[in-house]
Amino acid sequence: MSAAISLRDLTLGYDRHPAVHHLDAEIESGTLVAICGPNGAGKSTLLKAIAGAIVPLSGSIVLPRAKPREIAYLPQSAEIDRTFPIDVFDVVAMGLFHTCGLFGGVSRSDRARVAAAIHAVGLDGFERRPISTLSGGQLQRMLFSRLLVQDASILLLDEPFTAIDSKTTADLLDLVARWHAEHRTVLVVSHDLDLVRAHFPQTILLAREPIARGKTEAVLTAENLAAARKMIEAFDRHAHACARPA
Repeated sequence: MSAAISLRDLTLGYDRHPAVHHLDAEIESGTLVAICGPNGAGKSTLLKAIAGAIVPLSGSIVLPRAKPREIAYLPQSAEIDRTFPIDVFDVVAMGLFHTCGLFGGVSRSDRARVAAAIHAVGLDGFERRPISTLSGGQLQRMLFSRLLVQDASILLLDEPFTAIDSKTTADLLDLVARWHAEHRTVLVVSHDLDLVRAHFPQTILLAREPIARGKTEAVLTAENLAAARKMIEAFDRHAHACARPA
């Protein structure tokens, strides 16, 4: 397989204080990969960088085949402003942005795509429901519906199964499995190691630095998890900022 994402000596951070150090990885096209690690390990930062939301301090992220429209990013639900006055249908229709543009009209066929995506996640009848009235599980279903409409080849999901009910988790895992079967590249940040072991064939274990990557059963060992915890505990939050690259 060819690489969908190449991470080359990648260092990421904020105000030149690194959150991820010297990460090298080749993520093959069509793979389903979990990104795991303790709190503060840099998992969400890595996803944001691949999505183009932050610029590396050093190293590079190479997406050999993907154009921006072919990358879909789902942030943590806590980052969603649920007070914004918008309904379910309009949020899902935002997945059409790359084809319709910011001020483009939504055609009849586009509306049919949105309706089909809403149906696929089990939200029939919620089309005009304000997002402020949704439960946590309903909100995640809506956001997955938007991903369906976007129809991207690379999907980046940040903690998509946190604080939702077991039925919603199972339904959304079925969608993830469907994307994998369609040979899309799917990266999912998760702290639920049992869920990762059950559903994700590949894992990257981070603790600001790479601990292990490869087959999940070989990565999520007691030894590797202990090493990750030890590395996070030893991290110096008051260390000097990284020098800017020449």
